[in-house]
Amino acid sequence: MKNQDLLSFAKETISNEAKAVAGLEKLLTDDFANAVLDIYNAKGRVIITGVGKSAIIAQKIVATFNSTGTPAIFMHAADAIHGDLGIIQKEDLVICISKSGNTAEIKVLIPLIKNFNNKIIAITGNPDSFLGKNATYVLNSYIEKEACPNDLAPTTSTTAQMVVGDCLAVCLVQMRGFSRKDFAKYHPGGSLGKKLYLRISDITSQNAKPQVDPNTPVIEVIVEISEKMLGATAVIENGKIVGIITDGDIRRMISKETDFSNLKAKDIMGSSPKTIDNNRLAVEAVDILEENKITQIIAEENGEYKGIVHIHNLIKEGIV
Repeated sequence: MKNQDLLSFAKETISNEAKAVAGLEKLLTDDFANAVLDIYNAKGRVIITGVGKSAIIAQKIVATFNSTGTPAIFMHAADAIHGDLGIIQKEDLVICISKSGNTAEIKVLIPLIKNFNNKIIAITGNPDSFLGKNATYVLNSYIEKEACPNDLAPTTSTTAQMVVGDCLAVCLVQMRGFSRKDFAKYHPGGSLGKKLYLRISDITSQNAKPQVDPNTPVIEVIVEISEKMLGATAVIENGKIVGIITDGDIRRMISKETDFSNLKAKDIMGSSPKTIDNNRLAVEAVDILEENKITQIIAEENGEYKGIVHIHNLIKEGIV
């Protein structure tokens, strides 16, 4: 099989799934809006269940809900009828995902859930199925055919299910006024969260704080830069930031001077250093560094020198 054949199959798959996703718009009804409202107003949690590939999609939707402020728990439909049904509490809502809506596990599970009087939200490609007829709300995820050449392996159908789940999550985000700061609360360990909460002060508090005064001999400046390992030092006079000396400044000086024993910091410093407030988000420093093509920036607070942030600090934190 040639590369062109493989590319053709891949493009056909993309086209198939894109067409199916676009078709979901026409399948949205008031059941969708009412389901969102009930989830938003629920005093309990959202239990999401399914079998096979639908169960995997259920886990993804659970993760999306939890990360955007809607408490959710995954319950495998097969495990539910063997003891896990106790996960469902009185005020919980249940989202059940099934392409056919007629699998054996679903037919056993749905009557048990109805016995507890919990509302059931169905995501199914067959509204006339057992699941569809017994659900409180039906979210239609119908597709014409799977991308699988045998029209068997769940491919396009699972994509459609996931898109419906994303639609629920996005609507809930809008209703809750869920902000970037809220998002960061649920992602404190990842790079996404760090971009939303890590501040310059979190970095400077851990870094060394290189500084010299304008009359410091260049030899001592070199030692300060080397020992503090940030590739630069601030030049401070009477408590004020008056300049910066970087390792690049040192290299340029060496290339021009054969004798620099009498040179002072003020002779080689840059007198207009880029600064950032110590309380700003660390991600904001990235834009300043890139815009000015520099690798260090001085942190200050109310004019007081707080330290230096190096691009390597931002890389280490996953900001870059």
